[in-house]
Amino acid sequence: MQRFVQLALDLLTGPEPVVPAHPPAAPRVAAPRPPANAAPAEPLSAVFQPGTWHHPRANRMLRLGPCEVAYEFKRGKRRTIGLSVSPDGLTVSAPRWTPLGEVEALLHSKADWVLEKLHSARERAAALHRARTVWADGAEFAYLGQTVRLVLDPAHRFAQVGAELSAPVDGGVALLRLALAGSASEAQIRDAAQAWLMRQAKRVFAERLAHFAPQLGVQYKTLRLSSAGTRWGSASVDGTIRLNWRLIHLSTEMIDYVVVHELSHLRHMDHSPQFWGVVASVMPDHALRRQALKRAAVPLGD
Repeated sequence: MQRFVQLALDLLTGPEPVVPAHPPAAPRVAAPRPPANAAPAEPLSAVFQPGTWHHPRANRMLRLGPCEVAYEFKRGKRRTIGLSVSPDGLTVSAPRWTPLGEVEALLHSKADWVLEKLHSARERAAALHRARTVWADGAEFAYLGQTVRLVLDPAHRFAQVGAELSAPVDGGVALLRLALAGSASEAQIRDAAQAWLMRQAKRVFAERLAHFAPQLGVQYKTLRLSSAGTRWGSASVDGTIRLNWRLIHLSTEMIDYVVVHELSHLRHMDHSPQFWGVVASVMPDHALRRQALKRAAVPLGD
């Protein structure tokens, strides 16, 4: 089976903490003392407003600080307790033999992390909803980080490609003219606009790969566009690079981060310190770009 190294940029939660079901005892280390006049740090679980996070497949509920968290609990063939947060809510996976009390004790110890991730997921879902494009004449969307406005123009055929982008005009907004009638349906407009976006994605991604591959001392074999719902890209050992076409909505700085990340996997097929050293060799600010990418509101299901 062809081995893939996926760029696991979880758009909502960041990496899942994996906690051993029976972790080894940690050495006792004296905690640093705060200054005498310093106020005690308040845990996040104490500052969240009361509320309920309810997973649609919830089968257990637990109070974490002021919040009721109804979560999906699963048991299976695993050696650790895993916590993950998605748009649906919290999912807890545990070995079949782990006592429920041990699971709940872990949740209490991770309450700050759980509540912060649930809060971020809710805010993220709202941002994605606001970013959704209603495909119609005059609709606006992002292209390479800039605003583009759709104009239906059935009088032209635009050199047989069905679309033409003008230079920015009205307040810095570029116009994308589509060869469609004013009566075109939302699906027809969406398909025409996304076909144009995919063509631009293939062109821009190829240019950025050609720019960075020599700097990293690698060669890729094939570029393929992806429509993955939760990942921006992947790399395989045969030199195939897959990039999510919706990256074309974002700025070149964020596209370049994903391109460099995937090309670097052709040197190290993992996320070891050596891998990140390769990334940093051409992109010292990669951590900042990665955080910006995680905050980007691009509705992947549009």
